[in-house]
Amino acid sequence: MSVMQKEKLRVIRKQKGYTQQQVADFIATDVSNYSRKESGDVRIVKDEWDKLARFLDVPIEDIYEEEEATIVINNDHPVFNDRSSSAGVITTQNHYDNIPGAIIENLQNYIALLKEENERLKEELKGLPKGRK
Repeated sequence: MSVMQKEKLRVIRKQKGYTQQQVADFIATDVSNYSRKESGDVRIVKDEWDKLARFLDVPIEDIYEEEEATIVINNDHPVFNDRSSSAGVITTQNHYDNIPGAIIENLQNYIALLKEENERLKEELKGLPKGRK
């Protein structure tokens, strides 16, 4: 498994004299996660590239390195081909390709939970005496 090291990012961070901890704090993640992003084990999303460029005060082109993740079209279902553990199948359009599958799954679970809660509250309302404001 070849890992995409974020060499440009690492070099510029060191040139500017920042520790991984300082950068991690800025993009609101923990240092071990940031370290994995820098070593290419964890994907860096678009929003994070923007923040990193702002933090390091450089144009994004100076630090950005293309991710290896690709979209494979399969029966009209784009499949998210990511080397990270958060890979998942995404059945919506390609513009969601930078959202890890795990996040989508969490959101779907959360939506299901809210739907259940809604149903429960509706049932509860039915049981209340009418005319109460």
